[in-house]
Amino acid sequence: MSSDLTLLMNDIGQRAKNAARQLANADTTTKIIALEAAANAIAKGKKAILAANKLDMERGKKARLSAAFLDRLQLDSNRIDAIVTSLHAIAKLADPVGQVMAQWDVPSGLHIKRVRTPLGVIGVIYESRPNVTADAAALTLMSGNAVILRGGSDSFHSSKAIHTCFIKGLEAAGLPVDCVQIVPTTDRAAVGEMLSGLNGTIDVIVPRGGKGLVARVQRDARVPVFAHLEGICHVYVDKDADLEMAIRLVVNSKMRRTGICGAAETLLVHQDLKDTHLLPILNALSEAGCEIHADSAIHEMLASSVPAKEEDWQTEYLAPIIAVAMVNDIDAAIEHIATYSSSHTEAIITGDLAARDRFFAKVDSAILLHNASTQYADGGEFGMGAEIGISTGKMHARGPVGVEQLTSFKYLVSGNGQCRP
Repeated sequence: MSSDLTLLMNDIGQRAKNAARQLANADTTTKIIALEAAANAIAKGKKAILAANKLDMERGKKARLSAAFLDRLQLDSNRIDAIVTSLHAIAKLADPVGQVMAQWDVPSGLHIKRVRTPLGVIGVIYESRPNVTADAAALTLMSGNAVILRGGSDSFHSSKAIHTCFIKGLEAAGLPVDCVQIVPTTDRAAVGEMLSGLNGTIDVIVPRGGKGLVARVQRDARVPVFAHLEGICHVYVDKDADLEMAIRLVVNSKMRRTGICGAAETLLVHQDLKDTHLLPILNALSEAGCEIHADSAIHEMLASSVPAKEEDWQTEYLAPIIAVAMVNDIDAAIEHIATYSSSHTEAIITGDLAARDRFFAKVDSAILLHNASTQYADGGEFGMGAEIGISTGKMHARGPVGVEQLTSFKYLVSGNGQCRP
């Protein structure tokens, strides 16, 4: 069986490699046709996609998956409409392939251009989120890359239904259907095969899922990885924060969707707000259904809170729970974030622009926000149409990974007969 799986996966890899060479030279109009046709097929296929998702949800509930996991897995009419909207948005983005990033002349008379090129074949390994099927397919297509999709067994039927619609888009544009392939088995050994690089056919791996999946990919992959291990995101309420704004932003950052990586997991409050802002913010969180894990100073003020332990500052809850600490000043908040953050997303709420600038300069995370919810940590909200993931690394791609981040570059050097002396 393992030998058969290896042959299957290597065949998928080789077909993706061949398709990537054709897709790299596809013109923008052809890619737009494919994306628009795929969006329309998903809109028309909504009933079939919902039926497939119902099967996955039923299996997930029987397997006693967590509420956060089920939330990421579930599709409804509005979420499918959002997928369609996302594909139309990606189709309107500038095609990055061939874009001139910089150009200059050198004393030898040579003219040099640095231009964007596709990465090649991208492997995407993901859990629960069936919308990743469409987002990853669309972003890789627009950036000229072939993609191999390996969704989790929990979203197997939903992902297959979306993939079927996307293939119709490729066919409508006359592009190779092997540009977007989905692994046709739930055998977990397929993940190991992809991490091996499939005989050199995969250029980059992007994991989307829980800490266990991402850790395994980062540990075992023999090809470059764009990934974040977890989203331990912080909101710091500075001493010059507006109370009403702080309440709105903290509640939204935590409670809009608790199961996404941009959800706030830790709240830091300046000590000067102890008698004015602290309890109104915590009461608003409690009323929204959030459990408060508080440091000792705050627990004394809010008896209904749970005393925070060391692990609370290191936990991505993905649930209606938040850890709360009082800090002496902005520098103490920055130090706390430096100690515990996963370098994903942090926000400061303040009316003091000097405090904002200090926070922005001193905090080293992929996304920093001022007076805005951490739930905006999303490629779609950044105007990228969608994202294939959020990278917290510092090499090549950082933050939301969209079409530009899925390209590399090459140098085009033009001369008129120069020989180097």
